[in-house]
Amino acid sequence: MKELTIKVQVNDQAFEKTVPVRKTLLDFLRQDCGLTGTHAGCEHGVCGACTVIVDGLAARSCLMFAAQADGAVIRTVEGVAEENGELHAVQAAMRESFGLQCGFCTPGIIMTLVSMTAGEGATEDEMINALSGHICRCTGYQGVRRAVKKLAKAPGESPQDDSHAV
Repeated sequence: MKELTIKVQVNDQAFEKTVPVRKTLLDFLRQDCGLTGTHAGCEHGVCGACTVIVDGLAARSCLMFAAQADGAVIRTVEGVAEENGELHAVQAAMRESFGLQCGFCTPGIIMTLVSMTAGEGATEDEMINALSGHICRCTGYQGVRRAVKKLAKAPGESPQDDSHAV
């Protein structure tokens, strides 16, 4: 099997590894980088559990070869919180809204929402639409929807901050 040497930056850490050309980014992150927060679900890109951020965009790591990520900046769920342990706004909203149950789908959902709340942010409808590609078998959708409400910005407005609301 042919191999390639790739260089990537994952969660602000540089990795240079020789990988088989058909190794998925998911397997590279879990096996070569030791970052097991990214979950393998369906391995067909349907469930969303493997979602990471590649060069600023949410991507299904089970559908991408590690070799395709050569030179990319990748962020996984392990790289979302601040170094001091402070939760990212998405993580805090998910926790406060009970947007997780067993936790298997949670990393992928968090990564999709992190990618959508960066910069200008996204509206509630845009985030809900993006989350339609995620499957939660524990039916935690209502909690996720509450978290999205906290994170969403109305068209033409800055993101809402109702973190003190009951």
